[in-house]
Amino acid sequence: MMILPAIDIKDGQCVRLTKGDFATVEKVAEDPLKTALAFQKAGAEWIHMVDLDGAKEGSLKNSQVFLQILKNTDLKIELGGGIRTMESIDYYIEQGISRVIIGTAALSDPEMVKSAVEKYGDKIAVGIDARNEMVSADGWLTDSDITYLALAKKMEAIGVTCIIFTDISKDGTLSGPNLLQLERISQAVCCDIIASGGIHTIKDIIDLKDMGLYGAICGKSIYKGTLSLEEAISSGK
Repeated sequence: MMILPAIDIKDGQCVRLTKGDFATVEKVAEDPLKTALAFQKAGAEWIHMVDLDGAKEGSLKNSQVFLQILKNTDLKIELGGGIRTMESIDYYIEQGISRVIIGTAALSDPEMVKSAVEKYGDKIAVGIDARNEMVSADGWLTDSDITYLALAKKMEAIGVTCIIFTDISKDGTLSGPNLLQLERISQAVCCDIIASGGIHTIKDIIDLKDMGLYGAICGKSIYKGTLSLEEAISSGK
Protein backbone atom coordinates (compact mmCIF):
# COMPACT_ATOMS: atom_id res chain seq x y z
CA MET A 1 0.00 0.00 0.00
CA MET A 2 1.34 3.38 -1.01
CA ILE A 3 1.83 5.97 1.75
CA LEU A 4 1.37 9.58 0.65
CA PRO A 5 2.38 12.27 3.15
CA ALA A 6 0.25 15.37 2.70
CA ILE A 7 1.15 19.00 2.22
CA ASP A 8 -1.83 21.37 2.12
CA ILE A 9 -1.07 24.91 0.97
CA LYS A 10 -2.90 28.11 1.92
CA ASP A 11 -1.38 31.50 1.11
CA GLY A 12 1.86 29.70 0.24
CA GLN A 13 2.12 28.13 3.70
CA CYS A 14 1.98 24.51 4.92
CA VAL A 15 -1.23 24.20 6.93
CA ARG A 16 -3.77 21.68 8.16
CA LEU A 17 -7.49 22.12 8.70
CA THR A 18 -9.85 20.22 10.98
CA LYS A 19 -12.88 18.77 9.17
CA GLY A 20 -12.18 21.10 6.25
CA ASP A 21 -13.09 24.20 8.28
CA PHE A 22 -11.02 27.17 7.09
CA ALA A 23 -11.51 28.79 10.51
CA THR A 24 -9.34 26.02 12.01
CA VAL A 25 -6.30 26.68 9.82
CA GLU A 26 -3.06 25.77 11.59
CA LYS A 27 0.43 26.30 10.22
CA VAL A 28 2.28 23.00 10.60
CA ALA A 29 5.64 23.60 8.93
CA GLU A 30 7.83 26.55 8.02
CA ASP A 31 8.71 25.73 4.43
CA PRO A 32 6.87 23.57 1.87
CA LEU A 33 10.03 22.56 -0.02
CA LYS A 34 11.96 21.63 3.13
CA THR A 35 8.95 19.61 4.28
CA ALA A 36 8.79 17.76 0.96
CA LEU A 37 12.52 17.05 1.08
CA ALA A 38 12.13 15.65 4.60
CA PHE A 39 9.37 13.35 3.35
CA GLN A 40 11.61 12.22 0.50
CA LYS A 41 14.45 11.54 2.93
CA ALA A 42 12.06 9.42 5.03
CA GLY A 43 11.45 7.21 2.00
CA ALA A 44 8.33 8.67 0.42
CA GLU A 45 8.01 8.28 -3.34
CA TRP A 46 4.75 10.24 -3.65
CA ILE A 47 3.28 13.26 -1.89
CA HIS A 48 -0.32 14.40 -1.82
CA MET A 49 -0.71 18.16 -2.24
CA VAL A 50 -3.79 20.38 -2.05
CA ASP A 51 -4.26 24.00 -3.09
CA LEU A 52 -6.73 25.09 -0.39
CA ASP A 53 -7.12 28.58 -1.83
CA GLY A 54 -7.75 27.05 -5.23
CA ALA A 55 -10.33 24.64 -3.84
CA LYS A 56 -12.23 27.51 -2.27
CA GLU A 57 -12.03 29.83 -5.27
CA GLY A 58 -12.02 27.39 -8.19
CA SER A 59 -8.73 28.54 -9.66
CA LEU A 60 -4.99 27.84 -9.53
CA LYS A 61 -3.64 29.90 -6.62
CA ASN A 62 -0.45 28.29 -5.33
CA SER A 63 0.94 26.68 -8.47
CA GLN A 64 4.42 28.15 -7.92
CA VAL A 65 4.74 26.21 -4.64
CA PHE A 66 3.87 22.90 -6.29
CA LEU A 67 6.16 23.47 -9.25
CA GLN A 68 9.04 24.46 -6.96
CA ILE A 69 8.70 21.12 -5.15
CA LEU A 70 8.39 19.28 -8.45
CA LYS A 71 11.62 20.81 -9.74
CA ASN A 72 13.66 20.41 -6.55
CA THR A 73 12.72 16.89 -5.38
CA ASP A 74 12.46 13.42 -6.89
CA LEU A 75 8.94 13.01 -5.56
CA LYS A 76 5.90 12.20 -7.64
CA ILE A 77 3.12 14.65 -6.86
CA GLU A 78 -0.63 14.08 -6.85
CA LEU A 79 -2.31 17.45 -6.73
CA GLY A 80 -5.84 18.70 -6.13
CA GLY A 81 -7.65 21.91 -5.32
CA GLY A 82 -9.37 24.18 -7.82
CA ILE A 83 -8.62 22.03 -10.87
CA ARG A 84 -11.92 22.34 -12.71
CA THR A 85 -11.04 22.87 -16.39
CA MET A 86 -9.14 20.97 -19.06
CA GLU A 87 -6.79 23.95 -19.28
CA SER A 88 -5.86 23.52 -15.62
CA ILE A 89 -5.36 19.78 -16.05
CA ASP A 90 -3.26 20.29 -19.19
CA TYR A 91 -1.13 22.90 -17.43
CA TYR A 92 -0.23 20.75 -14.44
CA ILE A 93 0.37 17.55 -16.37
CA GLU A 94 2.47 19.35 -18.97
CA GLN A 95 4.53 20.77 -16.09
CA GLY A 96 5.17 17.23 -14.81
CA ILE A 97 2.60 16.67 -12.07
CA SER A 98 2.13 12.88 -11.92
CA ARG A 99 -1.53 12.73 -10.92
CA VAL A 100 -4.21 15.43 -11.01
CA ILE A 101 -7.16 15.16 -8.64
CA ILE A 102 -10.56 16.35 -9.83
CA GLY A 103 -13.06 17.02 -7.06
CA THR A 104 -15.82 19.57 -7.56
CA ALA A 105 -15.80 19.13 -11.34
CA ALA A 106 -16.66 15.44 -10.89
CA LEU A 107 -20.04 16.70 -9.73
CA SER A 108 -20.48 19.74 -11.93
CA ASP A 109 -18.85 18.59 -15.17
CA PRO A 110 -18.55 14.79 -15.50
CA GLU A 111 -18.10 15.13 -19.27
CA MET A 112 -14.91 17.10 -18.63
CA VAL A 113 -13.70 14.31 -16.31
CA LYS A 114 -14.44 11.79 -19.04
CA SER A 115 -12.44 13.83 -21.56
CA ALA A 116 -9.55 14.13 -19.10
CA VAL A 117 -9.49 10.37 -18.50
CA GLU A 118 -9.59 9.68 -22.24
CA LYS A 119 -6.63 12.02 -22.71
CA TYR A 120 -4.51 11.21 -19.64
CA GLY A 121 -5.65 7.82 -18.30
CA ASP A 122 -4.37 7.02 -14.83
CA LYS A 123 -2.86 10.48 -14.41
CA ILE A 124 -6.41 11.50 -13.46
CA ALA A 125 -7.89 10.72 -10.05
CA VAL A 126 -11.22 11.79 -8.58
CA GLY A 127 -11.46 13.05 -5.04
CA ILE A 128 -14.72 12.09 -3.34
CA ASP A 129 -15.19 13.98 -0.09
CA ALA A 130 -18.29 13.10 1.93
CA ARG A 131 -20.11 14.51 4.92
CA ASN A 132 -22.75 12.15 6.36
CA GLU A 133 -22.28 10.03 3.20
CA MET A 134 -23.20 12.95 0.91
CA VAL A 135 -20.56 14.41 -1.40
CA SER A 136 -19.30 17.94 -0.69
CA ALA A 137 -17.71 20.33 -3.17
CA ASP A 138 -16.16 23.80 -3.52
CA GLY A 139 -13.52 23.24 -0.87
CA TRP A 140 -16.11 21.35 1.21
CA LEU A 141 -18.24 24.48 1.47
CA THR A 142 -21.15 23.08 -0.58
CA ASP A 143 -23.07 19.87 0.07
CA SER A 144 -24.62 17.91 -2.82
CA ASP A 145 -27.52 15.48 -3.05
CA ILE A 146 -25.44 12.54 -4.30
CA THR A 147 -23.96 9.82 -2.09
CA TYR A 148 -20.28 8.94 -2.18
CA LEU A 149 -21.09 5.46 -3.48
CA ALA A 150 -23.28 6.76 -6.29
CA LEU A 151 -20.57 9.19 -7.41
CA ALA A 152 -17.90 6.49 -7.21
CA LYS A 153 -19.93 4.21 -9.48
CA LYS A 154 -20.58 7.09 -11.89
CA MET A 155 -16.87 7.90 -12.07
CA GLU A 156 -15.92 4.27 -12.60
CA ALA A 157 -18.44 4.08 -15.45
CA ILE A 158 -16.72 6.96 -17.30
CA GLY A 159 -13.28 5.39 -16.95
CA VAL A 160 -11.80 6.77 -13.71
CA THR A 161 -9.35 4.24 -12.22
CA CYS A 162 -8.32 5.98 -8.98
CA ILE A 163 -10.51 7.49 -6.25
CA ILE A 164 -9.34 9.37 -3.17
CA PHE A 165 -12.00 9.06 -0.50
CA THR A 166 -12.28 11.38 2.50
CA ASP A 167 -14.81 11.29 5.30
CA ILE A 168 -14.82 14.99 6.14
CA SER A 169 -15.91 14.35 9.73
CA LYS A 170 -12.63 12.46 10.24
CA ASP A 171 -10.26 14.80 8.43
CA GLY A 172 -7.66 16.38 10.67
CA THR A 173 -9.14 14.83 13.81
CA LEU A 174 -6.62 12.01 14.45
CA SER A 175 -9.62 9.84 15.37
CA GLY A 176 -8.95 7.02 12.92
CA PRO A 177 -10.22 6.58 9.33
CA ASN A 178 -13.79 5.62 8.51
CA LEU A 179 -13.11 1.96 7.86
CA LEU A 180 -16.76 1.14 7.19
CA GLN A 181 -17.17 3.68 4.41
CA LEU A 182 -13.78 2.78 2.95
CA GLU A 183 -14.79 -0.88 2.91
CA ARG A 184 -18.06 -0.01 1.19
CA ILE A 185 -16.49 2.10 -1.53
CA SER A 186 -13.74 -0.45 -2.18
CA GLN A 187 -16.38 -3.14 -2.62
CA ALA A 188 -18.66 -0.94 -4.75
CA VAL A 189 -16.09 -0.19 -7.47
CA CYS A 190 -12.97 -1.74 -8.97
CA CYS A 191 -11.03 1.54 -8.84
CA ASP A 192 -7.86 1.94 -6.81
CA ILE A 193 -8.92 3.54 -3.51
CA ILE A 194 -6.72 5.95 -1.57
CA ALA A 195 -7.87 6.55 2.02
CA SER A 196 -7.78 10.06 3.44
CA GLY A 197 -8.85 11.52 6.74
CA GLY A 198 -8.38 10.61 10.38
CA ILE A 199 -5.24 8.46 10.20
CA HIS A 200 -3.62 8.58 13.64
CA THR A 201 -1.25 5.69 14.38
CA ILE A 202 0.48 2.76 12.73
CA LYS A 203 -2.55 0.60 13.60
CA ASP A 204 -4.60 2.63 11.14
CA ILE A 205 -2.04 1.98 8.41
CA ILE A 206 -2.14 -1.75 9.12
CA ASP A 207 -5.96 -1.76 9.13
CA LEU A 208 -6.07 -0.01 5.75
CA LYS A 209 -3.46 -2.32 4.27
CA ASP A 210 -5.42 -5.34 5.51
CA MET A 211 -8.42 -4.00 3.55
CA GLY A 212 -6.36 -4.18 0.37
CA LEU A 213 -6.48 -0.44 -0.34
CA TYR A 214 -4.16 1.11 -2.93
CA GLY A 215 -2.94 3.97 -0.77
CA ALA A 216 -3.28 6.07 2.37
CA ILE A 217 -2.76 9.80 2.85
CA CYS A 218 -1.16 10.89 6.13
CA GLY A 219 -1.17 14.51 7.20
CA LYS A 220 -1.68 15.73 10.73
CA SER A 221 -0.47 12.42 12.23
CA ILE A 222 2.99 13.02 10.72
CA TYR A 223 3.14 16.68 11.74
CA LYS A 224 1.96 15.93 15.29
CA GLY A 225 4.30 12.97 15.65
CA THR A 226 1.68 10.28 16.32
CA LEU A 227 2.80 8.41 13.20
CA SER A 228 6.32 7.81 11.93
CA LEU A 229 6.42 8.24 8.16
CA GLU A 230 9.31 5.77 7.91
CA GLU A 231 7.36 3.16 9.88
CA ALA A 232 4.19 3.78 7.86
CA ILE A 233 6.07 3.33 4.56
CA SER A 234 7.67 0.13 5.87
CA SER A 235 4.32 -1.24 7.10
CA GLY A 236 2.64 -0.41 3.81
CA LYS A 237 5.03 -2.55 1.79
